Amino acid sequence: MWIDTHCHLDAHEFGDESVAQAALARQQGVGMIVIPAVETANFPVVAQLAAGVDNGCYALGIHPIYVPQAAEDDLRVLREQVAAAMADDRFVAIGEIGLDFFIPMLTEPAMREKQVFFFREQLKIARDFELPVLMHVRRSQDVVLKHARQIRPAGGIAHAFNGSFQQAQGYIELGFKLGFGGAMTFTRALQIRRMAAELPLDAIVLETDAPDISPSWIHPGRNSPDQIPRIGQVLAELRGLSLAEVAAATTANARAALPRMVRFGEN
Repeated sequence: MWIDTHCHLDAHEFGDESVAQAALARQQGVGMIVIPAVETANFPVVAQLAAGVDNGCYALGIHPIYVPQAAEDDLRVLREQVAAAMADDRFVAIGEIGLDFFIPMLTEPAMREKQVFFFREQLKIARDFELPVLMHVRRSQDVVLKHARQIRPAGGIAHAFNGSFQQAQGYIELGFKLGFGGAMTFTRALQIRRMAAELPLDAIVLETDAPDISPSWIHPGRNSPDQIPRIGQVLAELRGLSLAEVAAATTANARAALPRMVRFGEN
């Protein structure tokens, strides 16, 4: 079995195909797809979508790109929704949360400060409910690490990891797994491929970030969760392992990172 640990299956790019995309992924052996929220408005959307497919689970959080329009009261809504979702076996994490210092508007002092505030408050919610987090770490690896060290959620995943070996070790020491996906499939992505080949296998999980971060054979087209086995094949080739070994290891790693996933069976 394969697990896609990060897939925005509710994105508008999928139109009315989300359920069909999940079914196609299931046919390709993707037994679980984690669907993270990005703002309070799509909290019910991701929960309903996860419930409507047999290989869906979800996370709740406020994405840093949605922080500009977020209100502080959204954090209260998130806390209340998380408390209610704890009874739902398909709810597995807080996410997608984090920091984005790539988009220029988000690096302006006031917005940077607001991002950090929302990130820290969401880490506290994760800590209080003993939940893992799905973290957005674009151009923000060290700052994300600093706040995660201070607040200490119950592990999780550094999504779309693209840092250094030293930063990778920092996440691993905090109990995080590192998400690798389509970027790893490009031969020019030398640093990402080197990390995928040399980091401890038990630190790596697979993801698509669909509809984004398409692998080389689709780029620049729409990514989809059924691509996980082929992305896994790239990881197998980089590490000199069999496809079965990579499937087993990355699935075990995803379950370790997101323990609530086990609550609704092996699927």
